[in-house]
Amino acid sequence: MAAKMADASVTEIERLPPWFRQGLPDMETIREMKTKFRLSGLHTVCESALCPNMGKCWKEGVATFLILGDVCTRACRFCAVKSGRPRDVDANEPDEIAAAVKDLGLKYVVITSVTRDDLPDEGVQQFVATVLAVRRINPSIKAEVLIPDFSNRMECLSKLAAVQPEVVSHNIETVRRLSASIRPQADYERSLNVLKNIKSLNPSIFTKSGFMVGLGETAQEVFEAMRDLRAAGCDILTIGQYLAPTQLKRHVRVQRFATPEEFDHYREKGLEFGFAHVMSAPLARSSFIAESGYQKCLQEIYARTG
Repeated sequence: MAAKMADASVTEIERLPPWFRQGLPDMETIREMKTKFRLSGLHTVCESALCPNMGKCWKEGVATFLILGDVCTRACRFCAVKSGRPRDVDANEPDEIAAAVKDLGLKYVVITSVTRDDLPDEGVQQFVATVLAVRRINPSIKAEVLIPDFSNRMECLSKLAAVQPEVVSHNIETVRRLSASIRPQADYERSLNVLKNIKSLNPSIFTKSGFMVGLGETAQEVFEAMRDLRAAGCDILTIGQYLAPTQLKRHVRVQRFATPEEFDHYREKGLEFGFAHVMSAPLARSSFIAESGYQKCLQEIYARTG
């Protein structure tokens, strides 16, 4: 069975268009980073979500920390993260992440999590504690949080906004028409309202979202998603190619591969719609080169205010 799965994965990779080719990753760096995370008991979304940019980011000493364990209570049909019954929350996790941040010498930190519908606060307090722990290490560190929807509960969003992460990111993942089938336990409008509510709670926080193409959407639906996000006050947008994480039946198959020219066009349209920064490329992901989006937003503000 394992051999069949491996063969299927190889076939999938061989069918990728030529613009997906990347240089071989630095395996020594990857081994070193994995050892650091395993020794500290930490998880990264780089590994859990099978991110294609892991080698490039880790070579630069950059990683996206995954808090609240590595098991999600939801089972989105595009996602490689394990689904099931999560373990208890680790109270030491925020301090362990802060220690890792210090060890890696990071100045910009991205923190995300699995969805924890099983918790009374859906995990928001762990986000708060992690941001505060990181800033105790170094108050000048910039924090970006990539959050689940917290069921759009204002008491949860208020707690997060109060600690003032520089960027709050929440992905809509796909266009309106496909949302219910791709992420059945989420909701397109709810996700838009999460972004809108964060901005209303603290307008100084940059908001960010992203979605994938190649799931069967049309260009007009992509533009509609852009308009919806801008109407919700979203500042930063990422658009990347969907890649099926496995050949398992629960994972949606790729419908088509968008060309680099299409991604360039989406980027241009996104800037026309008013986003401060748009990263649109086949391998673009929510947290890839995340600091650049934050810096672009700062530049936009300076340009407006003179």
